Amino acid sequence: MHKIDRIAHYVLYLRQNPNELDLLFKELLIGVTSFFRDPAAWEYLQAHGFPQQPLTASSGRTLRAWVAGCSSGEEAYTLAMAFCEVQDKLSPDQRLGLQIFATDLSADAIVVARRGHYPANIAADVSAERLQRFFVIDGDGYRVGKLIREMVVFAPQNVLSDPPFTNLDLITCRNLMIYLSPELQKKLLPLFHYSLKPNAVLMLGSAESVGNFTELFSQMDIASRIFRRSGINPPNRQDLEFPTRYLARKAEKPMEPEVITISSNLQALADQWVLRQIGPAAVLVNPAGDVLYTSGRSGKYLEPPAGKANWNIHAMAREGMRNELALALPKAMRSGERVTYQQLRIGTNGGSQAIDLVVQPLLEPVALRGMAMVLFTDVSSATAPPVAIDSKTDSKKGAHSVRSGRVAELEQALQQGQQEVLALRVEMQAAQEDLRSSTEEMQSTNEELQSTNEELTTSKEEMQSLNEELQTVNIELQSKVDELSSTSNDMRNLLNSTDMATIFLDGSMKIRRFTTQATRLFKLLAGDVGRPLSDIASDLPYAALPGDAEEVLRTLAFSDREIATGDGRWFQVKIMPYRTMENVIDGVVVTFNDISRAKGLEAQLRVDVSNAKS
Repeated sequence: MHKIDRIAHYVLYLRQNPNELDLLFKELLIGVTSFFRDPAAWEYLQAHGFPQQPLTASSGRTLRAWVAGCSSGEEAYTLAMAFCEVQDKLSPDQRLGLQIFATDLSADAIVVARRGHYPANIAADVSAERLQRFFVIDGDGYRVGKLIREMVVFAPQNVLSDPPFTNLDLITCRNLMIYLSPELQKKLLPLFHYSLKPNAVLMLGSAESVGNFTELFSQMDIASRIFRRSGINPPNRQDLEFPTRYLARKAEKPMEPEVITISSNLQALADQWVLRQIGPAAVLVNPAGDVLYTSGRSGKYLEPPAGKANWNIHAMAREGMRNELALALPKAMRSGERVTYQQLRIGTNGGSQAIDLVVQPLLEPVALRGMAMVLFTDVSSATAPPVAIDSKTDSKKGAHSVRSGRVAELEQALQQGQQEVLALRVEMQAAQEDLRSSTEEMQSTNEELQSTNEELTTSKEEMQSLNEELQTVNIELQSKVDELSSTSNDMRNLLNSTDMATIFLDGSMKIRRFTTQATRLFKLLAGDVGRPLSDIASDLPYAALPGDAEEVLRTLAFSDREIATGDGRWFQVKIMPYRTMENVIDGVVVTFNDISRAKGLEAQLRVDVSNAKS
């Protein structure tokens, strides 16, 4: 069968058997690791990496470290042991704590790491002194001691897609990046820089380096591949490939512009306003001058322009008030105040009429807010009494008088126009000042918003990382609870299967635990845990039991006695020291083995021997 055919068959097999896909994934993972791999690198870290941390930290502070790609846990425990050895050389007021977060993509490797049990051949990598101090002999191998086990928290994590830990003093990522493509390495190193504190330490494998990110990490020792984080922020931080950018975000409802609902009954609203103002003729317009509604006999002041229909008040205004209206409407809308022009003479059908023009911006009712009402009021113009003029002698004087009146009218119009231009210029200057102030305020506000946005983004990422850490600790605690529950069940079943009465006493000779069989000799109840054994009534005439137990605890020598009960039963009572996983004596274990049958056979044998001799 050709190679291509075999691959095709295997792909088909993978589709039909999902479990095989998991097995293939595990086969692709590389979990090569050992304790104190590259000893020279660890020696350099102990000499130059750890000692500088207490100098910059307050006493009692806990350092934070991340072991990325921890595999079966040797790397994380090595870091814990190296740190403990460094702390031994410091004075008590300089000593710090260390919290290690160890992660790996393989859940099976994390299970092995949490168990902390390794074969006996680790003695080739771990010195006898370290084995004695940091490990406990367990069966045919070694189990990690409580001292360093409690320093490490294990959790499964994909370093490229899950949120990283932050505010770290040390990261070790050894022999992981050599299996990643250059593109992935370029994403990972800026993440490490983001996670580390300024001047914190990054430890890589012997065949790894920071590549082109020399501005992010400075070299401490090229042989050991240990680097120090620079204090600068990474370039293009906004483009940082932070894993949480791929988390699903809650869809936000887009902001909709506020829509002002205008009542369809504009006539009633406009008429009410006009009636309050007692105006005979009025026009309701929008800011652009479009006519929305007319009231009264407005045809005297407005007329439709020739050509295409145009319902704009600027196009419909009669001659004599167009310029004033063009100035009054924008001014009223900007200032929100009434603008009035008096004694305007407008052209009418075959004559002229003096009027007062009023433009009033509307603030209420709410439906009319943002619009304006234009009012037209007729006024009587003061005219000079007619003077008789002699057509023959005063013709030239009359013509000169007409010309003088026209000049006066033009001069008055020019003066009015100049005043309007001056007023408009003042308003424009004020508007420019307001615009300049608004622009500066907007720029300042924009800077503040950008700064606030960066802080919120950072806080969000930190909260996500903190949540990830809490989940990791919760997983670790749940694993410990499950492990303790399993161990407790195993112990209970083991003790019950021996069918032997057993009592566990602490260092004060108080009851710590007892088996069900022990209740046949002692009047024990579940609530008796924590009481001295001497307070419990017993069918066994062994008054020296508490004294013998204290002697065993003092000398660590076993005690073995045979005691008979009043009803003819015999028990072999053994007292042994209670030894913890850390090889610490913490009480005694008393076992009661029923040997009544053996004693009966012994007595019968003696009788038979005696009869045989006689």
